[in-house]
Amino acid sequence: MTDYRSLEQQFQEALDLKQPPIAVSFPAAPPAGVEKFSGSEPSGCSFWRLAAQDRVFYTEPADHYNCPIGSYTHKIDLPAERAAELPSVLGTMTSLGYLKMEEVPGIPTLKETPKYIVYAPLSKAPIPPDVVLLSAVPAKLMLLEEAALRAGAASKLPLLARPTCMAIPAAISYGVVTSAGCIGNRVYTDLPDGELYAAIPGASLEPIAEALKTVLSANAALSQYHQGRRSQLSTA
Repeated sequence: MTDYRSLEQQFQEALDLKQPPIAVSFPAAPPAGVEKFSGSEPSGCSFWRLAAQDRVFYTEPADHYNCPIGSYTHKIDLPAERAAELPSVLGTMTSLGYLKMEEVPGIPTLKETPKYIVYAPLSKAPIPPDVVLLSAVPAKLMLLEEAALRAGAASKLPLLARPTCMAIPAAISYGVVTSAGCIGNRVYTDLPDGELYAAIPGASLEPIAEALKTVLSANAALSQYHQGRRSQLSTA
């Protein structure tokens, strides 16, 4: 049985995480003992913020209707009375020059509409996560990317832009991805200006954690090597 508490500690220490990694799962039924989300949030990524606050809960598709873009990336159809909200928000974004309409079909989405979505800190994941989300400064995400390459779990996708929530389906389909975040996500989650996201397929967590040990040791040695070369060869 996977020790998610130990994995969370490994990632937090290796990558100097300020918040716990977030486990996201798409089960066919609610896990036993997990509470149903009650209330309202403006976006799907707002649930990431709640999970980072040590909450364990599940949502249903209707809980995501307030975010037309997040509903799109999660393959959640809005009800008829709200169906106009997606073209409306896309129209606003394109009119501002934020997005080109021809980019929309290329945005990764889930392959199937989820019945339920479970959110939790990784250490308290009630079921195996499909994706784990974390945020860190670029220097630490460099280490994660190197570990993903070593573990054979890296995607070939470039740094993802908006919307941030497409990182979840992208990770499921392609492997570890890094996202710059988007302005909506940063408002809804309070992501610090100096941090970016990474999304890790749940099945790759353990091999990446193991690869991180080698990557950390190698980078420590190479840091000394390069500092020595800089001292010896710099003339300025």
